[in-house]
Amino acid sequence: MSAEHDTPRTYLVRHRTVYTYDGTVDAAYERGFLRHRDTDYQTVLEHRIVVEPEPDALSEHVDFFGNHSYYVEVLTDHSVLEVSEFANIRVERTPVDLGSLNRWTVASAAAEIAESSELDAVERTAFLLPSDLVELAPAVSAYAEPILGPDRPLGDAVEGLIHAIYRDFRYEQGVTSVRTSLPELLDLRAGVCQDFAHLAVGCLRSVGLPARYVSGHVETSPPPGGEKLEGSDASHAWAGVLTPTGLWVDLDPTNDHLVDSRYLTTAWGRDFRDVSPLKGVIYTEAKESTLKVGVDVIRLPESDDPPPPPQ
Repeated sequence: MSAEHDTPRTYLVRHRTVYTYDGTVDAAYERGFLRHRDTDYQTVLEHRIVVEPEPDALSEHVDFFGNHSYYVEVLTDHSVLEVSEFANIRVERTPVDLGSLNRWTVASAAAEIAESSELDAVERTAFLLPSDLVELAPAVSAYAEPILGPDRPLGDAVEGLIHAIYRDFRYEQGVTSVRTSLPELLDLRAGVCQDFAHLAVGCLRSVGLPARYVSGHVETSPPPGGEKLEGSDASHAWAGVLTPTGLWVDLDPTNDHLVDSRYLTTAWGRDFRDVSPLKGVIYTEAKESTLKVGVDVIRLPESDDPPPPPQ
């Protein structure tokens, strides 16, 4: 990981989700996490949601985890539904010194977190228990044990987990689904970022370390000599682990490094089902549909002037 990726930066983000149907949809009721969240390292400078056709209802609330959840209701007949987010976001992450975490072992860190009166007990418990897509099965514990052994220094163990998942699993689309369990993933040895984030979370929880699933976006680079294509940036997922100081350390096993200032956080929860970008119910006689998602994460030039409105 380059120190350059830890420098503060401002991004324009465009995220478009387009559903196309082969017939008329009479009504659509959708819920999703359409707004990036404000954190210690991330500030949403400007933000807007655009829904086409014009929604009959568009409301927002903050959920249990502090995420911005939107409800969208479209009662106009349509065959195409487009939901878009446009935002300007400032990111300034402080680099994590994994070596400083080595003053704890995995076991002593888990014990200190469990006994702490300073950490939120409800949050700690929510991110420690198994969840729908993070089953703490024997196979998960068996995979985690040599990596996150109780006597291993905490920083070394976290780094080892990142490297192990990257080494042991092949990135391949289409071999898993949103319902793939961790034991199935361990048999397949292939998947995508969602799967690897779930596995990291499961391994950490299995040794008593609270861990959360994080969804968002990451800035990507064009191929050497090529231009960055519109819509080429990705929705992404990674894991976060709670340390005894109360600091959450974000790790990306898909790309074999800690999360840096190229990453923009939308939402976090126990697993993917808590933070699905958009899901819902439609009333239609259409038989087929297609889904297209396009994401642009564009770094803006550094300037003392505020960035232009996102569009």
